[in-house]
Amino acid sequence: MLINRFAAAAMLVAPLAACGGGKEQAQQQPAGPPQVGVVAVKSEAVTLTTVLPGRTVAYETSEVRPQVNGLILARLFTEGDQVTKGQPLYRIDPQPYVTQVASARAALARAQSAIASSAALQRRYGELVKINAIAKQDYENAITSAAQARADVAAQQAALRSAQIDLSRTTVRAPISGRIGRSIATTGALVTAGQTDPLTTIQRLDPIYVDVPQSSADLLALRQKIAAGDLSRGGQAARVQLRLEDGSVYPIEGTLQFTDVSVDPATGTQTIRARFPNPRGLLLPGMYVRAELIEGTQGDALLVPQRAVQRDEKGNPTVMVVGADNKVQMRKLTAPRTIGDNWLVTAGLKSGEKVIVEGGMMLRPGMPVKAVAWNPNAKSAGQPSGAQGSGQGGGNAGQPQQEAK
Repeated sequence: MLINRFAAAAMLVAPLAACGGGKEQAQQQPAGPPQVGVVAVKSEAVTLTTVLPGRTVAYETSEVRPQVNGLILARLFTEGDQVTKGQPLYRIDPQPYVTQVASARAALARAQSAIASSAALQRRYGELVKINAIAKQDYENAITSAAQARADVAAQQAALRSAQIDLSRTTVRAPISGRIGRSIATTGALVTAGQTDPLTTIQRLDPIYVDVPQSSADLLALRQKIAAGDLSRGGQAARVQLRLEDGSVYPIEGTLQFTDVSVDPATGTQTIRARFPNPRGLLLPGMYVRAELIEGTQGDALLVPQRAVQRDEKGNPTVMVVGADNKVQMRKLTAPRTIGDNWLVTAGLKSGEKVIVEGGMMLRPGMPVKAVAWNPNAKSAGQPSGAQGSGQGGGNAGQPQQEAK
């Protein structure tokens, strides 16, 4: 009986030992190729922009100065108000100019009376010279006197007009429409024609300009791209958007007006001027802004996520790609600029290639991998989203996703 019992126990232990050995063998089996998250790059149309600092400049600026001498009797505007062209701003004492107008008018009347007398004398002498009653020289003198009288009338008419203009200038009017600044001169101040200091300044703020300095080398490269057909503007002027000093976006888009024809030798920049509507007067002259110049649209751009790009020992941008044989390849890129969270790649990649975005830290060229589509919205801890394993062949990090194509 005892022998039978020992035999039965031995029969039970043998299968259990066999099962334990199977588990150890299963654990010792090598894992499959590491799984990586990839993005298949493709050509797409991309709008290229450049962000540059700039300053706002008034569309029109007029420094108001007096054109006659005299004392200011009254200021006829409120500082900071909107004024219209021709609106009275100051009144200068007009009495001296009223007197000049009266004197010029009297001189004109005297000249007009003289012209009547000389014209009558010329007619009488004309009849007398026909019968040789007077010398021909006397007749010629009468003709000259009549012509001089007519010239005197014209001169006095001009003097009267000049006096009237000076009288009208005793009321200083706005030369342009716009926002008027503070008044430098006060009531009772003595002003002179052509003085250095303006009485006040008027600025037209709608529309308003934004002046932006840009490198002449960048502008040259932009012109060459447009000429070569790499960039398209659709036949429209370049558009510009603004960010204000507080970081907010100006709600109205502007247009590029012109680029200065000369380069500043000290800075190597050219000034770009854009025009913006300013109906609410939000933009004021001298404000610091950041202008986003929309250069154009590149129709065949390749975008690669920034997190996929690394740098080699020389600082050149590189990426890992999954080749047709599911093996890792390293590519050197030409990536001149960023667009959002991506690099714009101009050389080193082709449309349709699969770029490794996650799980590629420990990979080397030639290693076999399993590529899955990268989900940028999924949370991960150094692994492709939902990928099985990592660059080091780690454990499961979620449900496997569909393999990238």
